[in-house]
Amino acid sequence: MFTGIVESTGTVEKIETQGRNIHFTMSCAFAHELTIDQSVAHNGCCLTVVDLLEGGYVVTAIDETLKKTNLGSWTVGTEVNLERCMLMNGRLDGHIVQGHVDLTGRLIAMEQKDGSYVLTFEYDAGSDFITVPQGSITVNGISLTVADSGNNRFSVALIPYTWNFTNMKNLKVGDEVNLEFDIIGKYIAKLTAKHATQ
Repeated sequence: MFTGIVESTGTVEKIETQGRNIHFTMSCAFAHELTIDQSVAHNGCCLTVVDLLEGGYVVTAIDETLKKTNLGSWTVGTEVNLERCMLMNGRLDGHIVQGHVDLTGRLIAMEQKDGSYVLTFEYDAGSDFITVPQGSITVNGISLTVADSGNNRFSVALIPYTWNFTNMKNLKVGDEVNLEFDIIGKYIAKLTAKHATQ
């Protein structure tokens, strides 16, 4: 379980393919604090630490994960948003994030507004996922508030700190991002659809 508050960014140092799986060697500031079997969100995707190295660690993405996320597009040098699992005795500063990416979206517009940044994303129109204004959305592992919501698209506003501290500053129009929709909203949408068919 995560909060969507990015703890640090890390860098992809090495990529190895084994069958349909990909092993990513990562470096980050807190690598020396990690343990094997620990869960770490990478751009919002929960991956398990499988090996520890000097100044780094290794995680494995299986085929199912690669199909639903943007991990398959990573290259050596890619900057990745990282968050360790939440502590139950701490404050929940973001919102409840599972680290289970629902699907990817694409950045379709970016605007700078006197120091803040407004980004608009689009996702598969055939999906059952929705956003609502002032609701929560996770983009590349970042807990954000929906500023504007439409059919299969939404906008978020970023403060300069979020822009500078995460990998959002690297995005260009057309880039793919990982999306995890609010868990409460997903349950409500499913229940509403279920009752509509009865």
